[in-house]
Amino acid sequence: MDYKQGKYKVRDLKLAAEGRKRIEWAESRMPVMMALREKYSKTKPLKGYKIAGCLHVTKETAVLVETLQAAGAKVSWSGCNPLSTQDDIAAALAKGGTEIYAWHGQNVKEFYWSIDRTLDMKPNLTLDDGADLIFTVHNKYKKLAQNIIGGTEETTTGVHRLRAMAADGKLLYPVVAVNDAETKWDFDNVYGTGQSSIDGILRATSVLLAGKNFVVAGYGHCGRGVAMRAAGMGANVIVTEVKPTAALKATLEGHTVMTMDEAAKVGDIFITATGVKDVVIKKHFEKMKDGAIVCNTGHYDCELNLDDLDKIKKSKRTVRANNEEYTLKNGNRVYVLAQGRLVNLAAAEGHPSEVMDMSFANQFMSQLKLAALDKEGVLLDPEVIDIPVEQDEEIAAIKLRTMGYKIDKLTKEQIAYMDDYSAGT
Repeated sequence: MDYKQGKYKVRDLKLAAEGRKRIEWAESRMPVMMALREKYSKTKPLKGYKIAGCLHVTKETAVLVETLQAAGAKVSWSGCNPLSTQDDIAAALAKGGTEIYAWHGQNVKEFYWSIDRTLDMKPNLTLDDGADLIFTVHNKYKKLAQNIIGGTEETTTGVHRLRAMAADGKLLYPVVAVNDAETKWDFDNVYGTGQSSIDGILRATSVLLAGKNFVVAGYGHCGRGVAMRAAGMGANVIVTEVKPTAALKATLEGHTVMTMDEAAKVGDIFITATGVKDVVIKKHFEKMKDGAIVCNTGHYDCELNLDDLDKIKKSKRTVRANNEEYTLKNGNRVYVLAQGRLVNLAAAEGHPSEVMDMSFANQFMSQLKLAALDKEGVLLDPEVIDIPVEQDEEIAAIKLRTMGYKIDKLTKEQIAYMDDYSAGT
């Protein structure tokens, strides 16, 4: 382990050269971020601001980090999942001068130690994926919150919990709900999660998806994306849900809907995408057929109750990377991928660069907005703030231009017609 107090703690600095090549590859696939970097490296609107970040350490995240720095920010970073940090990327960032505390395979104590270290510099902005950094500030370093002007949150689970905190009057500073931007959840969550989760399953198992009964728990944006990609590869998709409208959407989009109790008996591959604990529990594991594969693509690892599985196992062994075989007392084998953590990040590389281009553009522009309001002396209430529609549209327009597409524009007459409530048939 390479460690320099106040600077970094990463697995091995010798991995930096390989990590830098992968970051450069991501840069070539993230034209929106690179355009923003070029624009704001000249004016440096984040100069004087200190940003503590807690987000998956991937090549795409490195592009975000170095764009924040190009805009003048001082940054300290940790990973938001113990198994998602890519050690070569962490090394490259450390070698390039980023303060970072992240390595693959952290235990819980090391995970929170790393978050603590990012807060040593007393940040005035935070950037999160899952809100562990924000929760650490609120639970352990409340005094730091007095100097934090705002934060941003990347994922569904984090935003949901922050809204609950705000509703209880417990949120100490404003947080922008990056996840709820249309250019985030309708793209990152659907197309990013869909492709990268399938990628993780295939890397960990190398199984054929065609003809398999593929059970998706939860038909939100992430579950829908996974179902879409699994169906595209020939799987028979089964959806389990608790929300009637979501279940109805799954049905009308060609999938079979049933309860997890029913699905457990027939599924070959199971993936959870709900943000809720105990989606797959003891009674489900006991019903699964021999050889069933189980994984999770929700932010936290509590969707699969692996304590229940431990209680009914006869033996356990690792059969390949990110794939553990549990032999149950009834003789059946259940294969758990990535220890129940995010299969797309722990067993693969996370979302493709092209889709993270828009998500991280929202992170970057939201940080700029918070800093700009601070400079104007605007004090925001401690609540969860939605991304403005104008920002969504700007990012989408830039993305389309970089892809070589043009779209139509409304004429003045069309705009007037849309608002003319006196117009009839």
